[in-house]
Amino acid sequence: MRALLLFVTLTAAAQEPLTDRERTLLGRLEKLEQRVAALETQMAARAPAVRVAEAEPGAPAESVPVAPGTTINLYLDGYYAYNFNRPAGGVNSLRAYDVTSNSFNLNQAGLIIERAPEAKLGRRFGARLDLMFGQATETLQGSPVNEPRPQVFRHVFQAYGTYVAPIGRGLTLDFGKWASALGIENNYSKDQLNYSRSYFFNFLPFYHTGIRATYPLARRLTLSYWLANGLNQSEDFNGFKSQAILINGTPGRNLSWNLNYYCGREQRAWRAGMDPSVPAQTGVLVTPVAGGTPRGRVHILDGYFTWRLNDRWTAAGEGDYVVSRVGANSSPQWVTGGAAYARYRFGPRFSLATRLAYLKDTRGLFSGLTQTLKDATLTANYDVAPGFQMRWEYRRDWSDVPFFLSSRLDHRKRDQNTALIGVIWWLGGKQGIW
Repeated sequence: MRALLLFVTLTAAAQEPLTDRERTLLGRLEKLEQRVAALETQMAARAPAVRVAEAEPGAPAESVPVAPGTTINLYLDGYYAYNFNRPAGGVNSLRAYDVTSNSFNLNQAGLIIERAPEAKLGRRFGARLDLMFGQATETLQGSPVNEPRPQVFRHVFQAYGTYVAPIGRGLTLDFGKWASALGIENNYSKDQLNYSRSYFFNFLPFYHTGIRATYPLARRLTLSYWLANGLNQSEDFNGFKSQAILINGTPGRNLSWNLNYYCGREQRAWRAGMDPSVPAQTGVLVTPVAGGTPRGRVHILDGYFTWRLNDRWTAAGEGDYVVSRVGANSSPQWVTGGAAYARYRFGPRFSLATRLAYLKDTRGLFSGLTQTLKDATLTANYDVAPGFQMRWEYRRDWSDVPFFLSSRLDHRKRDQNTALIGVIWWLGGKQGIW
């Protein structure tokens, strides 16, 4: 191109004067040369990255996320426990996750995908999906007592979408299935002071499905409202929606508290009319409950706090009152009690935590038997490396009546002592409590 331009220029100089047509052609060639020079400059700027990729085919490519702010996280939790009662069938009574004795167990294998909204960055939409596999799955969401079709949702622990509406300080709306905030303990062992869960984690709901709204009333005070199918119900089975109001406060950086109230009808109006292991269309082949729809209600008043006294000491406490009636005029059943927690961190990797729990079960709402239950737990935690924990735990449960399984099916004991070792791995970009 430059040679052609030079040729035209020399020709023009040798044959003066230039005609109008030659001047037009010369101007077009000059503009074309400028465009070519600009393209060469852009290619030269990109060339080093292209050459490096070609020269180093084994070098890792730059990761491009599906969407900004998305994290993909993996979780693995396993344990070995031994029950000194040597219970028949190897069953640990009243346990939520560490349910078997003298067996190596895969407690949970999880996949968590999350894109949290960030209104300050202009990202008002988000979503989260928690897939779960393993022993704890049967505890959390495998029960046909609460689910008309448990096989449909069994491995979906959480699945919800989020929108932060530009209302006032920002109204956060979630739709889908989410982990319950009733009770201080949650699902992922890595975030708990102890490995085993208290009676109240086992008794209070694990999840809800519906709509929840959260609004910051002030800088350190948040109000939430739930409209849900019920307790541990991915699909409703009585046509009545339950509600909850939750208040969260953070008076200081090291102190937080929650006060929660839940109310709903949790009695079945119909049951699946076929084998729940066989997929069926929703609403097909159901059997109404004899005697009509029960109209009793469940009321849950739940409160807890976490206080980080300093870099070494952490204290926490929980109190609960639950009353339930099968029918509107039925005799009530109660559960009252609470738990106290403390942890001392000896260094950045090693800590000791303890829990003392008390639960009074009136008319067998929790355990099927009127009794007073207590547990004392001591847990040692060692962070081997980022994303890898080991736990050692000793726990004693006891009751005021013979309740716990023994080696003989016809004999119950007043206490139960277990020892456990747990191993936990996790990786991914999600920070803080999962």
